[in-house]
Amino acid sequence: MNIFDQYLIRIKKILLDLSQKGMIELPNELEGITAEIPPPKFNCDISTNVAMVLSKINKKSPIELAETFVPLLKKDDDLIKQIDVIKPGFINIKFKPIFWTNFIKEIIKNSKTYGINTNEKKNNYLIEFVSANPTGPLHVGHCRGAILGDVIAKLLSFNKHKVTKEYYVNDYGNQIINFTKSVYLRVREIKFNEPFPKDNEDLYPGDYLINFANNIINSNKNMDFENFEKISNELTVLSTEEALKLIKMNLNSLGIIHDNFVSEKKLVSNQEVQKVIDYLQKKNFVYKGKIKAPAGEDNDNWVEREQLLFKSTDFGDDKDRALQKSDGAWTYFASDVAYHKNKLDRKFDYLINILGADHAGYIKRISSSVEALSSSKVKLICKVSQLVKLIKDKKPFKMSKRKGDYITVDDLINEVGKDATRFIMLNRSSDAELDFDFDSVIEKSKDNPLYYVQYCYARISSIFRNLNIDFTSNIEIKDYNFEYSNDEINILKKISEWPKCIDTSINKLEPHRIPVYLYELASLFHSYWNLGKDNPEKRFINNEKKIDNQKLIFLKAISNVVKSGMDIVGVSTPEKM
Repeated sequence: MNIFDQYLIRIKKILLDLSQKGMIELPNELEGITAEIPPPKFNCDISTNVAMVLSKINKKSPIELAETFVPLLKKDDDLIKQIDVIKPGFINIKFKPIFWTNFIKEIIKNSKTYGINTNEKKNNYLIEFVSANPTGPLHVGHCRGAILGDVIAKLLSFNKHKVTKEYYVNDYGNQIINFTKSVYLRVREIKFNEPFPKDNEDLYPGDYLINFANNIINSNKNMDFENFEKISNELTVLSTEEALKLIKMNLNSLGIIHDNFVSEKKLVSNQEVQKVIDYLQKKNFVYKGKIKAPAGEDNDNWVEREQLLFKSTDFGDDKDRALQKSDGAWTYFASDVAYHKNKLDRKFDYLINILGADHAGYIKRISSSVEALSSSKVKLICKVSQLVKLIKDKKPFKMSKRKGDYITVDDLINEVGKDATRFIMLNRSSDAELDFDFDSVIEKSKDNPLYYVQYCYARISSIFRNLNIDFTSNIEIKDYNFEYSNDEINILKKISEWPKCIDTSINKLEPHRIPVYLYELASLFHSYWNLGKDNPEKRFINNEKKIDNQKLIFLKAISNVVKSGMDIVGVSTPEKM
């Protein structure tokens, strides 16, 4: 039940009726008209800007236009108590108390579907996220993007879209060659007591490679570790498998499970890169040419040479992009184009990529390739996950347990737990850098948003537990003859915004709106709870150790939304704290 959509539909119907009667001019599309809860200083439940949006085209003041709408909005709606026109032209609607009684009855009756947009077309999404090189454990730099991608997937699934979560395994190229050499040298260190070279910048120095090497030695007793060239291909496969096992464990500790892992190496070996190049050549999107020095590059040291280039400038990129290196090997971009052709061939409606801050400059070129490959029929949506700064004692924090030269996901989870990691990483827009403050994360106060939301749920659970009522079961009552107070209606208003929060989070792919909403709802609840300290009438359990149905249903409505939101974020809702 989305009350805002209901009133928007009603408003637009009134506008169309007036337009057909020649009483009002309408633009081609009714965009920009909103219905939403206004700031608390206005004593109303819903406010619409319809008069201001249509003022210019009708050459009337917003106030004058609004006054003509008021009688039409009141007509045949016995749930409206009053309508006021407020400068510069807002129409503010105040409902009768029975409106909120009907509202809570409806959302309790449909608790399993509340918040889901049943009118929305259901699409098939592919979300690619994390896709870290399979050369070691995930670090904190991967963590935020991993959670962002996973919660976007949960949001879309909540709204009944079909979602596939995918990890692109970059197991081809120089970094994998260097990684395999690093594992081999760790094997030599273990088997032949040869010291691992510490000063080679091409090698991976992390101690985790010792575990990889031991696992490979123990499971491949007959492998000839004397000759690297002889075993390099097999060792590459084994080393990559070890890295992926660790990465999957890291993801699992975050509560993340991907549906697919797609290998770059297989794309190359299956000639998918060559096939996509051939396809682009037929479409005349590929040519031989030269690229000027990148911005910031010393022109004197840059050697212009003829390369195979993709015409990404045809799609708004600042320059065309190389598909092949000087040695004839495919560039990373060429493999990525082949991968996105592979995605398109699987017939998804939308492709979503979650990228780290260091890949923001990559968006235009890969988006251009998707436009070329799909004839602009499929859009690639890229979301950038900005950097995370770890803070402790008001200073940048570095953990004592290190892997190579970075802090691992497991380090972070061992320090603060999965729930705190997910909730706090998601608590701010992915477009902005995030300060992850360890001190506030472990506080048991409203300064810790995770604790504050979980405590809201636990408090409601404690009431049900004290009354020996099953908290998790549906509550059915016959008589909904309630009249909620203004304090309770303020909370019901916030609950009424839940479907709108879901829609906005999906349309903008901004899942941070969910924890922000939950914190606001929890804050309203805790404030209401505290009123009972001084006013016995505000207490949920009366002196006879009973609760009236009005408050029981009220609490159930709050807990349902909190549980729904926390499930989307992927964190727990403990019943005791």
